[in-house]
Amino acid sequence: MIAAIKPAGANTRGLLAYLYSRGTHDEHFDPHIVAGFAMLGMPDPGRDENATLTELGHYLDEPVSLRNSEFGKPVTDHVWHCPVRAAPEDRYLSDAEWGEIAQRIVQAAGIAPAGDDLGCRWIAVRHADDHIHILATTVREDGRRPKLHDSGLRVGDACREIEKDYGLRRLKKGDRTAARRPTQAEMHKAERLGWEEPSPEWLQDRIRAAIPHVTNAEEFIAYLEAGGIEIQVRRGPSGDLLGYAVGRPGDVNEAGEQIYHPGSKISPDLSLPKIKARLESSRPEEHPTASRSHPSTPWHQATDALDILHTDLADDTHAQAHITALGELIEATAQKAPANLRAELQAASKVFARAQRSQIRAEDRAAHALRSAARDIVHTATGPDGSAFAALIAALVWAAVVAGRWHEAKNHAHQADAARQAVQHLQTAADRALAPTLAELAARPPREEVRRVLVSDVRAAVPDHAERILSDPAWPALVTVLADAEARGHQPHQLLKEAAAQRELDTARQPARVLITRIQHTGRNPAPNRRAEAARRRSTIASSTLVQQSRGPQPSPVAATTAEQRHQQRR
Repeated sequence: MIAAIKPAGANTRGLLAYLYSRGTHDEHFDPHIVAGFAMLGMPDPGRDENATLTELGHYLDEPVSLRNSEFGKPVTDHVWHCPVRAAPEDRYLSDAEWGEIAQRIVQAAGIAPAGDDLGCRWIAVRHADDHIHILATTVREDGRRPKLHDSGLRVGDACREIEKDYGLRRLKKGDRTAARRPTQAEMHKAERLGWEEPSPEWLQDRIRAAIPHVTNAEEFIAYLEAGGIEIQVRRGPSGDLLGYAVGRPGDVNEAGEQIYHPGSKISPDLSLPKIKARLESSRPEEHPTASRSHPSTPWHQATDALDILHTDLADDTHAQAHITALGELIEATAQKAPANLRAELQAASKVFARAQRSQIRAEDRAAHALRSAARDIVHTATGPDGSAFAALIAALVWAAVVAGRWHEAKNHAHQADAARQAVQHLQTAADRALAPTLAELAARPPREEVRRVLVSDVRAAVPDHAERILSDPAWPALVTVLADAEARGHQPHQLLKEAAAQRELDTARQPARVLITRIQHTGRNPAPNRRAEAARRRSTIASSTLVQQSRGPQPSPVAATTAEQRHQQRR
């Protein structure tokens, strides 16, 4: 059950006209009052042909008119409106049951507290099977205004209790971090203009898409402007950016003026201060996970950076920062994905946005590696090769699983649910991304004796999962991956143990696929040759010694280390 409190209005008669009308699509039928502050003597135009909307409006507005006549400053924001809707699968509720529900909601909101005979005047109008509208005028009978602060939270809690008591679909408790729902007017406008989504949702998608591309707030504003978004900024006397609002081209009011939406009203995490904190946490230096000995692509670097998320969840502020940055990385990956994967990744990015924020404050600097990885991806000029992209998508799947588990442990029900939905989209993309790689690997199986040896390696390295791995349809491809890695000097047994340690296999649908992407990533470079490395160090030491002799007897760190080694050898 959803109770959506609308912004305060000023026209009681106008709202009544809508509630008793046939609706914009003839969806209203039999409008009538099911509950109110004083049912006896209350005019109901839906049941009394002699009652009028004007009469009912005056009846509800009496305390407001009395207060305005006694005080100099009139009350103009006195219309409280709260539609209450049951879920589509809920059972039919009678008028009496809807009346009881309305009573509990106005009590929770503070409109008409229990046992208070001087509360506000209100009615609940039913004009459809699945919902009612509660209308109240927010001046009490004693002339005071009701205490409505945090009424949305209290009403939400009341709805959760109502669901339990009436056997209705149980929804999750809100935490004030959700994006604002589009109003009915915004949804009807989008439908009328042929837009796929209302302006707030359309703008939210574009704001989130811009974040991986920029490094500061000024770049952020410029990027949105370059993308055709209407921008309104607020600056201080020094010229510093203090706030922003965005508008969708063509979204104008009745006077033809552009409609703007502040970022913080679109979604709580899109306020300027929060965006600035995220952007300032990124560091433009070399990516911390990049290998100096083997140059890495942005796709490999992003996969490496995701490992940090699994190891830095003990601190809640760090965990929240990593999950926020994970959403940016999913968005960046979607923007650069091949066409056949882009829709699933965009859907994953859209639903994961709800998982990016919670009531826990994020220590954004902890996530600079993930955020830098996202920026590297959107700025790369070349696309990924198949195996690198498959490895990244597989890593994103596991990262989203980990994020969902963390939210679940913190009782963040909405965020955990969003993460689970994102996992479904990411898993679909991962399966598609890996399919060409699996076909290529299966086309060149190693010799039978090699396969038998690798079976023994699997049984020794991951004994608890060996049977599932060996019966996985992707096992032949994993054999080829292990054989390739061994040819590059790696130990298959060690690679299997490391891959299983980085991503537990208990919940993996197809463990062989998980191991393929991990081992292809970690074993992509030749293993270090110990003899060649020793020769390289000797050459470096000799060259350093010659340089020092030419400069004089100034000891170098390498010479000092070598001397210490010789001293240890003598001992």
